[in-house]
Amino acid sequence: MHKSRFCNAVKIEQLESVANTLFNIWIKYKPRLPEWYYNERLVKVGDTLVQIKEYKLALLQCYERYLQQFVSVNLDDVMGDVQRFKSAFFPNGVRDKNATLMFHALQARNVCIYQMVCSRDRNLQNQESLQTCLNVLTSLRLTMQVALPQENLCWLIYNGTIHIYTICRHLMVMGQSAKVLEYLLWASICMESSIPLLSVHYLTWRATLYAAVSQCYFDCQAGIHGEIFARRGLIKIDELKQLEDISSSLEHTETEKIFREATLKMSVMIFKRAVYASRRKSNSLRRESKFNPRKAVNLSWPRTPTERLLVAMFDGAAAQFLAILEALSDRSRNLLPPHPPVPDEMQIRDVIAELFSAGLEILSGEKGVSGDAAVKFVKLAFSYEEWNVFYAALEFVDNFLQAQDDPTWKKAEIELKLLALMQPIVFPGNFEHIFSISDDGNSREGSTQQGSEKTQTIRKESLKPGDPFHDLMILATTVFSYISTSEQNVHPDKEILVDVVMCLWQKCKTELEQIQMSGSHCLEYIHKHQAYQWVHILWIMNEVIGKSNIADTNVMFAEITLCIAAILENVADSTSESKEKE
Repeated sequence: MHKSRFCNAVKIEQLESVANTLFNIWIKYKPRLPEWYYNERLVKVGDTLVQIKEYKLALLQCYERYLQQFVSVNLDDVMGDVQRFKSAFFPNGVRDKNATLMFHALQARNVCIYQMVCSRDRNLQNQESLQTCLNVLTSLRLTMQVALPQENLCWLIYNGTIHIYTICRHLMVMGQSAKVLEYLLWASICMESSIPLLSVHYLTWRATLYAAVSQCYFDCQAGIHGEIFARRGLIKIDELKQLEDISSSLEHTETEKIFREATLKMSVMIFKRAVYASRRKSNSLRRESKFNPRKAVNLSWPRTPTERLLVAMFDGAAAQFLAILEALSDRSRNLLPPHPPVPDEMQIRDVIAELFSAGLEILSGEKGVSGDAAVKFVKLAFSYEEWNVFYAALEFVDNFLQAQDDPTWKKAEIELKLLALMQPIVFPGNFEHIFSISDDGNSREGSTQQGSEKTQTIRKESLKPGDPFHDLMILATTVFSYISTSEQNVHPDKEILVDVVMCLWQKCKTELEQIQMSGSHCLEYIHKHQAYQWVHILWIMNEVIGKSNIADTNVMFAEITLCIAAILENVADSTSESKEKE
């Protein structure tokens, strides 16, 4: 708390200092200063405001104040035509001495506009917010288009690709991949078109852009184009490697690492489609035996066609695990239903089962898998309803998380605990078998009743028979305790909290509506049907929504608030009637 107050005080002091500087520039110094110096100071103050996240002040009082000296109309009206854009902001050409400051101000203006959208509508629920982001991307592209022929402006091209990538990744998460694909493609081509940016130093970033384009294609259900673009990226990387082998200015080990990481990014995106496509082709010729995890545990690695492809394409367990995660990842799949069903094709179901089996084998061997990757694997198992894998992987990951002190891992531990509590509520009766893992890291089969002590501890609260309310109350009180007592930096992600609240609401809604419809006989109904527990859960849902600031993420939350308000009003009416009868 004291640290937070200190930080706020420092920020206020910085803001006051910057504001005083601004007022002095405008009022006292502008008439006395050379125009170039005034403009430089104005933009510099804007940069300082951006550093302390005062985007609106930086936009209106610095960048746009500077730009409006050159344009009398609305700045956005100039962004639609390249010739009008150049004549307005670069009347003396892009080689002019003032061009660099102009490019910087234009790019910074776009960053501020995007950040302001995020501050008021992070989830882009308003169509206007989405359109503003797309306008920012168009403006960034236009600025880069004008600057691209000038090698000395390569820094602007590089920064522009970073801004485009940041905005596009945000929009991709929001399900807008189809609308941002062209901008990611543009950023990738810009990196290839600027000679200074073709060096090995920028290869890691270029590969990141390639992977983002490929991912965009996959999101748009155009996997074949995603694979083709990734293969194109591999060719570009190999071309640079051949040039680097001729004349290398970096240490050999350093360049090898850069090329290895870039190649891995492309190979993972190729595997994402190839692992499924290769099975479809092979099964059109011959039908392989169905994957059986019971038999697979007794075989040596690689045990399945999927594992053999992993070994052929990737060196090391960490790279193989990364490929497994990417092959299973699908932005259209939520943690909880509804989400698209697994394809009916048996060979695709076999591949998915083999991917999870391979991932569990790698995870059980503790072969250099990162904590983040392991947590993601558990969540994917939950999403695909692979309960044997989910509980076996959860055991490994939970052991790791409990041994960590970092808040990041505490947050992950909380999220996985909530998933484990939701599982028997959302998918009752769907965990007949689990895989348990012995201490030496070898897989062995177990049953729900005979699983490890750790797994039984995780799940014992969910196995109480004949009491549907029991699991709901455990989940509700657990999430409420996390939100109420934990530090903000270990609170579960909003997506998880939304899923928990929606899970509780869907299971309690019918009972709560009965209470709501009882009107002035509310207290009598609650007492007769022992319905206090449902009201208690409703209160918890409302508290979680308020404490975690997720009210604007789902329209159903308004229904929850209205429900508790109606029940409280019924209770008040019921109490009044009781007093009148007395």
